[in-house]
Amino acid sequence: MGKVGVVLGSGLGAFAEGLRGRVETPYSQIEGWPVSTATGHAGKLVTGLIGETEVIVLAGRAHLYEGYTAHQTAFGIRELHRRGAKSVVLTNAAGAINVKYSPGDLVLISDHINLLGVNPLSGPNDESLGPRFPDLSDAYSREYRDIAKQAGASFGLSLSEGVYAAVPGPSYETPAEIRYLRIIGADLVGMSTVPETIAANHLGMKVLAISCVTNMAAGILPKKLDHAEVLETGERVREKLIQLLNNLIPRIAGSGADNRFSSSASP
Repeated sequence: MGKVGVVLGSGLGAFAEGLRGRVETPYSQIEGWPVSTATGHAGKLVTGLIGETEVIVLAGRAHLYEGYTAHQTAFGIRELHRRGAKSVVLTNAAGAINVKYSPGDLVLISDHINLLGVNPLSGPNDESLGPRFPDLSDAYSREYRDIAKQAGASFGLSLSEGVYAAVPGPSYETPAEIRYLRIIGADLVGMSTVPETIAANHLGMKVLAISCVTNMAAGILPKKLDHAEVLETGERVREKLIQLLNNLIPRIAGSGADNRFSSSASP
C-alpha cells in the first residue's frame, strides 16, 4: 500500500489535524522550501495515518503571485515524491465560472488550461526524474476520479467534474476575463494546482484534484470578490472535504499508484 500525498489549499488545512500519530514539520525547517505567505495556508508538512495508509500532507503551498518561480511552486510535489508518495491529492479554492456550481460545492478537476505563462519543467531536464516531454493526456487520473465519486457516494455526496483554468493572480479576474475563460472551456478558475500537476505527472505520480467552489467568478453575481469569503466557505465545507478525503485516500492507496511513462492515457 503506497504513501499518498495531499496538498491543502486556502482555508482547507483542518484535514491534517485529524491524522493518527501525526508529526508536524514547519516548512522553514526543510532546506530549500519556499515559505507560503498566503492567508489561510499553515506552512507545514504533516505526516500521519488514515487507517493503515501513510499520508504526507502539505498544509499550505507556494504561489506565483508570492514572487516564486514555477519551479519553486512545484518544490512540495518533488518533496512528496522524495519521501515516497506515488500519488497525490491536490485541493484548492476556486471561483466558479460554470453557473451549475454553487459556493460550497466540491468539484473534481478533469483537465486544466494553463494560463500562467510558465511551466515548472522549463530549463534543463533531469531524465532520472522524468521525460523531457511528459504526456498530459490523463493529467488528472480518470481512475482516481472514479474512486473519488465512489467514495463520495458512500456517504451521499455527489461530485461533479470540471476544467480548471490557472491564472497568475493575485488580483481576481475581471468580468471580461471570466467571459473569455468560459468561451475557451473553463468551468473553474484559480491561482494554483497546475504547476503541481505538471510536476507530479513528470515524476510518474498519479493526480486527483478537488476544487472547493468558494465564490462565483467575477461578473456572474452583482457583488465584489473578497478573500474573506474564500476562507469562510472553506471553513463551511471543511467537514465534507475531510470526510471525502478520509474515504477516498485509503482507496487510492490500495489501487496501485505509479503511472510512470504509462501509454494508457484516457482521451
